Amino acid sequence: MNKFLSFCFVILLILIIAAVTYFTSIKSKHKIFDNGIDGTYTCPMPQDSFFSDQPGECPKCGMTLIETKGHNNFAYLELMNKYTCPMPEDSVFSDTPGICPKCGMTLVKAVIDGTYGNNKSLANLLEPTNSNVVGEYSVAAVLDTSIGGEIYLPGKVEYDPNFAVNIATRVNGRIEKMYINYKFQTIKKGQKLFDLYSPELLTEQQNYIFLLTKDPNNTSLISASQQKLLLYGITEDQINQLIKFKTANPIVTIYSPVSGIVVGSENFGNSSGNIMLEKSANSKALTVKEGNYVQKGEIIFRLMNTDKVWGIFNVVQRNSSFVKVNQLIYVTSEIEDMKPFTAKINHIETRFASVDKTYRVRVYLNNNNNLMMLPIGLRLEGRVMISPIKGLWINKKSVVNTGDQHIVFVKHGNGFKAKAIEAGFEMGEFVQILGGISIQDVIVQNAQFLMDSESFIKIK
Repeated sequence: MNKFLSFCFVILLILIIAAVTYFTSIKSKHKIFDNGIDGTYTCPMPQDSFFSDQPGECPKCGMTLIETKGHNNFAYLELMNKYTCPMPEDSVFSDTPGICPKCGMTLVKAVIDGTYGNNKSLANLLEPTNSNVVGEYSVAAVLDTSIGGEIYLPGKVEYDPNFAVNIATRVNGRIEKMYINYKFQTIKKGQKLFDLYSPELLTEQQNYIFLLTKDPNNTSLISASQQKLLLYGITEDQINQLIKFKTANPIVTIYSPVSGIVVGSENFGNSSGNIMLEKSANSKALTVKEGNYVQKGEIIFRLMNTDKVWGIFNVVQRNSSFVKVNQLIYVTSEIEDMKPFTAKINHIETRFASVDKTYRVRVYLNNNNNLMMLPIGLRLEGRVMISPIKGLWINKKSVVNTGDQHIVFVKHGNGFKAKAIEAGFEMGEFVQILGGISIQDVIVQNAQFLMDSESFIKIK
């Protein structure tokens, strides 16, 4: 009987020890892995599997321990021994290291999404860098305000074709001597242009002298002959010489009736519509030479008067609604000694230039009123003031222009995502936003810091 009781006591003791051991291990396991226990700390690196009741540093990696609250440690342990493709879109997992069957990249240790160490998300870190950027960058808000400013219009000085003069031969003849040989020479009124031999003009001179000597009382006929000589290009001084010496000159000098700049020597049929805008050097020779026979009505010189000129300014399409006729424009030039001046926009051309996608506006300038003459071809810069416009605005630095679209980087969780926007007017350092983001969005202040190349931006 005593042996039986002793045997039962031993069996009972063994069962008690086993039960105590079992419940102790279960309690220890829950102490390690229960997410809800307060005051428990763990290493941020899940592969270290270190836990402590007190804050401190991990003895394995030296990182600062963090609270286990909110961490799914069981899931960490399940993935500790798994491998995955570094490209998150492939979603390949393996129990052993190797090569990804989809992209061929080497598999890496897998971890699940979680927050640890400076609050950086693994999901954000594993996203492609061409669509998501993780980092600490200065941010800016979208402004809902009214912004005004001024737009800059590049321009240049051009001839006013309304003041062009064609100097043509009025009789048939041959050019004996040229006094003007190159384009863009300046000519004064009364200056010699060329010497012309014309049998027709010689005959008219002889008729006039005959009337003066043989029929001096026939004033009406003499006056008609004199008027014909004037219409043929003879000046009053030359007529006075005929009256004084009674000698006809077979070679007659033709003088300029106006002042201007020589821009060509083409016939009416061969003249170019853009001759006044031709980008030729000052040394380009004229087509008419000494010894050439010319016909009545043939243009020898084309003169442009520079007392009245045009200021032509280009307006890009998006700014065309800001520019109106009679609007003031503030004009500056490349000449250092020339003071800026204010003018009015006189005309807006209706033709749209598809090459540079601009409209042209015209300003009539009086060169005589300026302290310094505006030379043809001088580059100008015009400024037009714009009234404040209500809308959403961001700084230009926050936008990346890829050519066919405008990109901003919007705050998204622990990173920034590239997003396409619809841009409107540009006012100084600001760009109007017509769509793509709202007033609630936070964007990167300088978008250039978040990209390696514009060609690598991927929009989601």
